[in-house]
Amino acid sequence: MMTDPIADMLTRIRNATNVHKNQVSMPASKMKVGIAQVLKEEGFIAGYGVTEAKPSSVLELELKYGPDGEIVIQHIERVSKPGRRVYSGSKDLPKVLRGLGTYVLSTPKGIVSDRVARQEKVGGEILCKVS
Repeated sequence: MMTDPIADMLTRIRNATNVHKNQVSMPASKMKVGIAQVLKEEGFIAGYGVTEAKPSSVLELELKYGPDGEIVIQHIERVSKPGRRVYSGSKDLPKVLRGLGTYVLSTPKGIVSDRVARQEKVGGEILCKVS
């Protein structure tokens, strides 16, 4: 039994980028699809898709690399964990690498990046940090 499916998703992405895979797949959920949407909007992945299957849907991410094969996602880590939730207001959100990275937040307005959270003036749970 998996206790933290988001940490599992991030580990799959981290492992796939380390061996230069083009795609990575995992069981889908609304939260994971929201995180994938934010990663696509921020330019960390090329795309994603959800395939309906039995017993559960599958989320497939297309990973992105630079022109010479350099890794776009240098660092991805879980911030808020099941044993220790981390929350932040919109004014208290720190910047990741002076704006080169991003936090992914779960807010009342959905799953958004730290940039969008600051624009919308909404805080929430910090799910992960990507740079």
